[in-house]
Amino acid sequence: MRPSRRLESFLALKDFERVARRLLPRPVYGYVAGAAEDNDSFNANTAAFADLDLVPRVLMDVSKRSQRTTLFGREYAAPFGIAPMGLSALSAYRGDIVQAQAAAAAEIPMILSGTSLIRMEDVISAAPDTWFQAYLPGNTSRIDALLDRVTAAGFETLVVTIDIPVAGNRENNTRNGFSTPLRPGIGLALQGLTHPRWLVDTFARTLAKYGMPHFENSFAERGAPILSSNVLRDFTARDHFNWDHIRHIRQRWKNPLIIKGILHPEDATIAQNTGVDAIIVSNHGGRQLDGAIAPLRILPEIVASTTLPVMIDSGFRRGSHILKALALGADFVFIGRPFNYAAVVAGRAGVAHAITLVKAEVDRDMAMLGVITCDDITLDHVRFRHARHIP
Repeated sequence: MRPSRRLESFLALKDFERVARRLLPRPVYGYVAGAAEDNDSFNANTAAFADLDLVPRVLMDVSKRSQRTTLFGREYAAPFGIAPMGLSALSAYRGDIVQAQAAAAAEIPMILSGTSLIRMEDVISAAPDTWFQAYLPGNTSRIDALLDRVTAAGFETLVVTIDIPVAGNRENNTRNGFSTPLRPGIGLALQGLTHPRWLVDTFARTLAKYGMPHFENSFAERGAPILSSNVLRDFTARDHFNWDHIRHIRQRWKNPLIIKGILHPEDATIAQNTGVDAIIVSNHGGRQLDGAIAPLRILPEIVASTTLPVMIDSGFRRGSHILKALALGADFVFIGRPFNYAAVVAGRAGVAHAITLVKAEVDRDMAMLGVITCDDITLDHVRFRHARHIP
């Protein structure tokens, strides 16, 4: 389908960020774009792709190529999906829903964040195949209550993020005037007034139709509002959340269970022994431990340590990035921030266009790499510029 004239100038995922930065108030853009401390892990994620070269084969007859991929018995149209991104509805009108609907139409998965501002029941109603991602405390009763709600809502795939025993040191949030909840003040008001499209089309429109946004899905009960001068967000301690809780969740949750945030091969092995169905290798997009290894660099060791399906996120921006991860053994890739920016720029149409761009890159790159299916992509198709051992 030909994109609208408004979107024809958007040729790659990076183009959406440039425009979204201009449209969003500084605190909101800073929250989405920012990482932890000195951004070392954030930058390392990008550098890892540049350190891995593709090795194409030629004259392979790639006329019948297909990027369709199977996960948990279901076939998807491409080997990538939309990663969970908190507060998407603060940066784009109904942000979680427009991303979920665009993903469903494109036949790829989208993961709803536990820190979303739209009720999970509303999102799954709009896009029934959406996955749900949870941040869980080390409190069995609260875990069970949320699982009951997720089950009743109709989600079939659960992703538990496990790399947040404490909040990352996101100094950029403070520097940009962002907090949760946001605190009313002159500075915040000026940011709204100087970004009228966001103020009218996203915040005021949401307020008029749905009331003040709240953290809707962190727990079974409704959380704090996104804007308040005196309400505190519930950051129930997660520092005692451990493998026993994962085993408990496995006993209660009978559908696909994925844990997200693995960066060590031994943890991948333990994950397999707890009975989870898959893992996502991730450093949280550089938003947690600054200096944590880029997922792409540790991916081969993790793949060698488990027979589980291995997925990956953090820093993916190109179709070639996806193929590099598949060559190192990943089964699937998730991309986060760019789809959020696409929703800011043009809502569901923007997200759909962004998905189309990535699909086209994957297709083109597969042809030039000389492969017909994603399973054909192997270690033989990549070389590190700096020699390193691959298990």
